[in-house]
Amino acid sequence: MSRPSVLISWFLVWTVMFVPAVAAAQQDSEMIRKVTSRVVPAYPELARAMNVKGAVRLEVVVAPNGTARSVKVIGGHPVLAQAAERAVQKWKWERSGHETNEPIELRFNPE
Repeated sequence: MSRPSVLISWFLVWTVMFVPAVAAAQQDSEMIRKVTSRVVPAYPELARAMNVKGAVRLEVVVAPNGTARSVKVIGGHPVLAQAAERAVQKWKWERSGHETNEPIELRFNPE
């Protein structure tokens, strides 16, 4: 194989393997939708009594119409997780032509 053929082959391999990954990363960053209506989670009385504070991380599937289709807790104290999940279920996002996955982090502080 000649040197130009090897370079062209490497270029094609690079293009097939890496360009889709870069395009997907760019598309994911563009999928973050603006929240148009937020509901502040109620601080649970049990958490207040236990002086529990911290963050709850959620993964929300947002329907094209801007409503939460599903909410999944991916981290945080269990006493706080239910309050966070209930509040985010009521949030509204801007409309889109497709469903998106939105990462959310809510912080709870008893003060």
